[in-house]
Amino acid sequence: MKCPRCGQEMVVDNHRKMDLFMCYECGYIEGRRMDGTAMNFKRITNFEYLRGLNFNEMVSFLSSGLDVPEKKISDWLLELTK
Repeated sequence: MKCPRCGQEMVVDNHRKMDLFMCYECGYIEGRRMDGTAMNFKRITNFEYLRGLNFNEMVSFLSSGLDVPEKKISDWLLELTK
């Protein structure tokens, strides 16, 4: 079965109560609704995702991953931008 989102071959995911077709390329799972943005799906790298974050999102992301208070991360980033 071909994926309706990206056109790659889908595989059967049988680790659930019901077997579902799943696409490992784009993450589409059979039975999920596809809105208009899903058809314009573009794969982005982790670096592109991080570059798209604004300052507050970046501070939150870094502080949660490093277990460092947001205030210290915020001060550090502001010092780097001077």
